[in-house]
Amino acid sequence: MNAAIRAVVRKGVYHGLEVMGVYRGYHGLIRGDLKPLSLGSVGDIIHRGGTMLYTARSEEFKTEEGQEKAVKTLREHGVEGLVVIGGDGSFRGAMKLTERGIPTVGVPGTIDNDIPGTDFTIGFDTAINTVIQAIDKIRDTATSHERTYVVEVMGRDAGDIALWAGLADGAESILIPEAPYDLDEVVERLKRGNKRGKKHSIILVAEGVASGVEVGEEIRRRTGWETRVTVLGHIQRGGSPTAFDRVLASRMGAAAVDLILEGKSNQMVAIRNNQICGIPFEEAFKQKHRLDLSMYQLAGILAI
Repeated sequence: MNAAIRAVVRKGVYHGLEVMGVYRGYHGLIRGDLKPLSLGSVGDIIHRGGTMLYTARSEEFKTEEGQEKAVKTLREHGVEGLVVIGGDGSFRGAMKLTERGIPTVGVPGTIDNDIPGTDFTIGFDTAINTVIQAIDKIRDTATSHERTYVVEVMGRDAGDIALWAGLADGAESILIPEAPYDLDEVVERLKRGNKRGKKHSIILVAEGVASGVEVGEEIRRRTGWETRVTVLGHIQRGGSPTAFDRVLASRMGAAAVDLILEGKSNQMVAIRNNQICGIPFEEAFKQKHRLDLSMYQLAGILAI
């Protein structure tokens, strides 16, 4: 997100705009926590994870009174356009502001990659690379001790992180919400590998489909083999962003400024076939996030 913030500020300044940062999201917007952002204020942040503007949930913003307070804050500061970096909830909040006369443009930022209408979201590539690095380390231990490891990854109700990381790291089985799974088949795959002399196995579980701990216990019960479980948790949400994410965020942040300058609003910046474009929020919300199941089938074939 920092790379996107940097791009918005510097693209805005390039076009002669005054850019202000809203600290702690809608919570800060309601409380008037806005500060001008200069070229120097966004220096040395492109390589840092997280967001220099911080983030916070706001139950108050979900109310009409809270939204009116936010609009009042924006008008008092002379804000003529708002860039919202976030996911589904953030964008629905942006739509509420648009309805109240505040031009808004969204930039999709979530490690889950579950926002419809865009091929990728900011943070996804960094998250899967973090998972891959963790699995590589786990695999060393798994090989040494000849164990089966179950690794649970994040993603809410989407299996993108599990699928991409599992395919990239050669997981024996990948459990995702978008495809039915059969533990009997998972166990049978493990037994086939064991018969041909395989020293260890990695099972990747998306948090939206099952508990890694429960899957590990069931595998242990059915096989009698020593099984270990690792829940990666919030380690997936931090760290220095990958080159892909830095470039994607920079392109999207700059495009958000272009949309505002063109007088467009109530839109989300998206990347489709490596092309940056703007699509209406409503169009994105009408769609359903779809995972590429051909990748899932390929992962199963390659892990035979």
